Amino acid sequence: MITTHTTPWPNRQIHLLFSIALSSLLVLGTVRIILDEMKSDSNPFLKLVYGGGNRHNKVIMRMPINISKDELIEEGCNLFEGKWVLDNISYPLYTEESCPTLVKQVTCQKNGRPDSLYKNWRWQPNSCNLPRFNALKLLEILRDKRMMFVGDSIQRGMFDSLVCMLQSVIPREKMSLKRIPPRKIFIAEEFNASIEYFWAPFIVESNSDNALNHTVKKRLVRLDSISNHSKQWEDVDILIFESYIWWMYKPQINATYGYPPNVQEYNVTTAYRLALETWADWINTSINESRQKVYFMSMSPTHLWSWEWMHGSDGNCFNESSPIHDNLYRGTGSNIEIMEILRNVLGNLKTDVTLLNITQLSEYRKDGHTSVYGESRGKLLTKEQRLDPKNFADCIHWCLPGVPDIWNEILYAHVLKDYHLKRIKKHNPPPF
Repeated sequence: MITTHTTPWPNRQIHLLFSIALSSLLVLGTVRIILDEMKSDSNPFLKLVYGGGNRHNKVIMRMPINISKDELIEEGCNLFEGKWVLDNISYPLYTEESCPTLVKQVTCQKNGRPDSLYKNWRWQPNSCNLPRFNALKLLEILRDKRMMFVGDSIQRGMFDSLVCMLQSVIPREKMSLKRIPPRKIFIAEEFNASIEYFWAPFIVESNSDNALNHTVKKRLVRLDSISNHSKQWEDVDILIFESYIWWMYKPQINATYGYPPNVQEYNVTTAYRLALETWADWINTSINESRQKVYFMSMSPTHLWSWEWMHGSDGNCFNESSPIHDNLYRGTGSNIEIMEILRNVLGNLKTDVTLLNITQLSEYRKDGHTSVYGESRGKLLTKEQRLDPKNFADCIHWCLPGVPDIWNEILYAHVLKDYHLKRIKKHNPPPF
C-alpha cells in the first residue's frame, strides 16, 4: 500500500500566503526596475514614446482633463451681467506678498493704500455661476502650449494677474519670468507651458511700440501694417487681444494707410476701424482654428470724474472704497462708438473670435484703480503728489489683487468651455 503524506490544512494555508507574497514582491520589483529604467532619456522605449531625449520634444499620452457640469458655462448664461458681492473668504485669490512677480505699479497696499476691501469683491452673474478658478486644471490645459496677451499696460495687468493666480501651485524652482522686450514670458517648466505678454498698444504698428520707451510727443499709427507684430503671434495657441486707451488720447490721431504712406490726421474712430480691419485680415488668413483660439477683450473703463456716480462732486476715483451698485450706471470712460466698431469687425470675421465683454462689470468698480498708490513715469508718487489726487490719481490702471483677477476667471471659464467642446468634436467628428 502506498502511503501519501499530506500537509495539515493550517500549514498549507501559510505556504499559499507565502507564495502569493513572494510573487507580489517579484512583480513589484520588476515594475520598479522598468520604471527606473524609463526615467533615463537613453532608454530606447522612452525615445520611441517621447521622440528623443529633448524634454521639449516629449509628447506624453495623458488622460483627458475632467471638467464637471458645474464648471461649464450654461447654455444662455451671460457671464457679463450681474453684480459685485463682498466675499472675504474666497477672495483675494492671492496676495501681494505671495506673488513676487508683481510690479510696483499695481501693489497698492504695499504702496500705502489704507483700505483693502477692493480685493474682496466677487463677480456674481445674474443667471448662472462663474466657475471657481483652478490653477492646476488651467496649467494642464496649457501643457505644451503658449498663451499670449497682446495689448497695452491694461493687458499687461491681466497678464500679471494670471501669473499670480498660477504661481501658487508651482514650485519656485520650476517657474521663471523673463523680460525680452516687447515680451514678458512666464514659464511653468513641469507643464512646458508659457504665458506671455506682448506690448502692442494699437495692435497694429506705431511709433510707440518700444516696450521700454514708448512716450512720444506725437503718436503715429500705421493702420495697415501688422507684419512685424504678427510674426510673434503665429505659433501661439491661445491669443488674447486688447486695444483701447491709447486711442483715446485725443479725438484725432496721426496715421498712415496705404501706399505711399503719407501721414494724415484721422478721426480716432475711423482709425480704430481701419486698424481692426487690418488685424481681422491677419486673423482670417493666419489662424488655424483646429489648434488655435482667439479672444478679444473689450475696453477697460476709466473713472476720471466722480460727478458721474456722485452728482455735484468734483473728484475722481481717489478715496473710493466700494463699487457702484446701480446696475443702470454707464460712465463716459467707455466709448460706445468704439465698442460698436469692435462688435461689427468681430461679427464679420470668418474665424471664430470670442469677445470677452468686461466693460460694464468693470464700470461698477470705481474703487479698484491704483489712484495715488501707483507709479508715474516709472516712479512711485511722492508724498506731495499723493496730496494732489486731482492731478496725480491714476484712474485707468487697476490694483492687484483686484478687478483683472475676475477678467481672468471669465477667460478661464471660456477656456474650459472651448477645451470641452474641442474634445467632444474630436471624439464625435461630423459625418462626411
